[in-house]
Amino acid sequence: MAKDALFSGLSGPAKALANGRRAEIVDVLAQGERPVEEIAEQIEQSVANTSHHLQQLLRAGLVDTRRAGTRIYYRLASDTVVALWAALRDVAASHQGDIDRLAAAYLGDRAELETMTRGQLQERLRRRDVVVLDVRPALEFAAGHIPGALSVPIADLQQRLREIPTDTQVVAYCRGPYCAYADDAVRVLRRRGRDALRLEDGFPEWARAGLPVEAQETAR
Repeated sequence: MAKDALFSGLSGPAKALANGRRAEIVDVLAQGERPVEEIAEQIEQSVANTSHHLQQLLRAGLVDTRRAGTRIYYRLASDTVVALWAALRDVAASHQGDIDRLAAAYLGDRAELETMTRGQLQERLRRRDVVVLDVRPALEFAAGHIPGALSVPIADLQQRLREIPTDTQVVAYCRGPYCAYADDAVRVLRRRGRDALRLEDGFPEWARAGLPVEAQETAR
């Protein structure tokens, strides 16, 4: 009985993540802390439903909270949670045959989208011959971003195209390998004749690799 209880306890985080909405919440919180209202908006769920999922993640020890005035902010409990989510995602991609099909249905045909590795981007940043676009929401950029990146949320891209140099290659990034924002940005830019590609994954992977990160946290 003691052994059963131990292994049941060890499986708690996996049980908490065994739900698509909660996995998506972890993916959002990997970008930085959020109040429940903003998390609900990002995952397109009601505040009540989002709160229910957050409570389950809290009981499993995967998230922490802090209070600021009347608002409660949620954040991942540690970098280990980010690593757990990345490992779960990688195992699913490697061992579940339908992940590619599901990703294509959500993200569209990526065959025409070139990618750049983190190492290649590091070198290009040293040479200063690339424009890096962070197309996540502005609050995620403020919480942490690749140094030198230009914050152009995907919703604003069409209106801000003139701010992006036309004579330099553009690399867009967002939340991770299954984030649609960077794909959408590259497609928009290429339709305008720009030389654009996406980073191979996203900001959390860049940060987890120990690469340079800047933050511009604002008062809340």
